[in-house]
Amino acid sequence: MTRIVFIVLGVLAFGLFVRLWVGPGSYPDMQRLEEKIAQQNAANDEQAEVKRRLQMDVVGLSKDDEAVEEHARSELGMVRQGETFYQVILRADQQVTAPGSQAKLTPHVE
Repeated sequence: MTRIVFIVLGVLAFGLFVRLWVGPGSYPDMQRLEEKIAQQNAANDEQAEVKRRLQMDVVGLSKDDEAVEEHARSELGMVRQGETFYQVILRADQQVTAPGSQAKLTPHVE
């Protein structure tokens, strides 16, 4: 009778040991979940920083007309009346800025 009890306890212990190392809730599964949590926390921190910068922009734009003008100039390309806008395109940047052109631009050598 004791032999049967020991065998049953041994099988149960083996089953618990296998469950501890394989399957859901096992040690490797917990490590994977902890890595996912760390990655998500890093992504959350990045998003919090973006949110903080955007909130600072909103506060600045609501209080300062010069900030609104700066955004209009840099992001929308707006100019004041009487101003002339000049865009300088470097030879190295011509391929990038001309999306419709299929011909390669070669430098002119004299």
